[in-house]
Amino acid sequence: MALYLSSSPNPPAAAVVTMYSPNSSSFSSAAAVTIVSKCTVYPDTKSTLGDLKLSVSDLPMLSCHYIQKGLFFPRPPVPFAPLLALLKSSLSRALSLFPALAGRLSTLPDGIIVISCNDAGAEFSHAVAPCLTLPLLLPPSSFDVPLPVKSLFPFDGAVSYQGHFRPLAAFQVTELGDGAVFIGCVVNHAIVDGTSFWNIFNVWAELCRGGSPKPPDFRRNFFGDSTAVLRFADGAGPEVTFPVNAPLRERIFHFSREAVRDLKSRANRRAQGVSTGVDQIAEIYGKQIHDRTKAGTEEEISSFQSLCAQLWRSVTRARKHLLPEATTTFRLAVNCRHRVLPRVDPLYFGNAIQSIPTAAAVGEVVARELWWAAGLLHRSVAAYGDEAVRRVVAEWEGAPRCFPLGNPDGAGITMGSSHRFPMYEGNDFGWGQPLALRSGRANKFDGKISAFPGREGGGSVDLEVCLAPDTMAALLQDDEFMQYVSQDY
Repeated sequence: MALYLSSSPNPPAAAVVTMYSPNSSSFSSAAAVTIVSKCTVYPDTKSTLGDLKLSVSDLPMLSCHYIQKGLFFPRPPVPFAPLLALLKSSLSRALSLFPALAGRLSTLPDGIIVISCNDAGAEFSHAVAPCLTLPLLLPPSSFDVPLPVKSLFPFDGAVSYQGHFRPLAAFQVTELGDGAVFIGCVVNHAIVDGTSFWNIFNVWAELCRGGSPKPPDFRRNFFGDSTAVLRFADGAGPEVTFPVNAPLRERIFHFSREAVRDLKSRANRRAQGVSTGVDQIAEIYGKQIHDRTKAGTEEEISSFQSLCAQLWRSVTRARKHLLPEATTTFRLAVNCRHRVLPRVDPLYFGNAIQSIPTAAAVGEVVARELWWAAGLLHRSVAAYGDEAVRRVVAEWEGAPRCFPLGNPDGAGITMGSSHRFPMYEGNDFGWGQPLALRSGRANKFDGKISAFPGREGGGSVDLEVCLAPDTMAALLQDDEFMQYVSQDY
């Protein structure tokens, strides 16, 4: 293990954030998180990987924020100093399995952008937050996500193109006031999608437990032979494509296994013979969600498609400003590893994702039954196979561009992440499974939804919902939606 400790004799000033009290609606300012130390962790063996060319699915993510996800853990049963040393040493070994994480982006003279696996290292921070505890950061589900959660992540606001001159990965371990621990992981979105991100997290945890995880697949076989080049004027990088300071409310809605099953039953009662009347216009943009249904071979509407349909209907209804004749679009990000022929290895490292848009008139989504909206989503997903993926790639190669993440018309929903990702399973660092999952400020806008597995498993789902304040207030009054939400979670 090789570590480089910060030479600063004094710890940096504490980050000032807004505190949220679960017992009142008031906010107060407090110095919540202090960075005690910061170092660079290097791979414990030198990389022999060389340069990895960014693919047609990596390049559009250069305008996105770094992915920010983290896990809360109970108080460790051992002193924190040796635990911190173990986390660093296991991370060093993980970087040897994932040398791209310790590299930097580089633009070659011909405009091709690559990951230079040059062992430059990843950032590791140790922080303390004595005034923050689990009850403050994980209040009951009747409250929005507290703002101090965002201070637990490094690289806030970092755009993926900046990987040319800053680390491609950063990790922050924060000790809370009650002894609990938060482990935050931040990785450049142009080098990983959700599948790769959680593989990294799982491998780090497994190494910490003394395991021997399988290495990722670094073959660039997700259309890696593309000659398309994404150029930026005057060498300047892209900016994010949505207003980062727009007011938002964020809340975690938990759906039990029984609630999801009930939605699926409703959606399938009259799903047969639904006619979409919607063009299946595929786009390359998107983040990631696992859908293990083989394209075109499954007639039943899935549990998750049923939940998405209810969310689409209720959020559209809550957006009081939308006219009935306006178009609303639900974008569902999908994993393409199993959708292309030949299939790509499940452990393929990089982005292998596209976005499936389903569009309909606002008035119809609001007025028609759940089965109708669920049928639209199901048909879009079921039809999305190798031909659709390759058509989208060809369209992008003809006009390379960054991913226009956001909701410019105020009528869209973008579903990212996945309830199938191993966020709880596989992430035991040696003292128990995670207590909860949270994310940072990255890539959030009105209508951005992320799907997580429920901690109890069994098909339960958590939805992290970001909406304009007035829309969130209306959604909380939607009885049809709220009847499925667990109120005591």
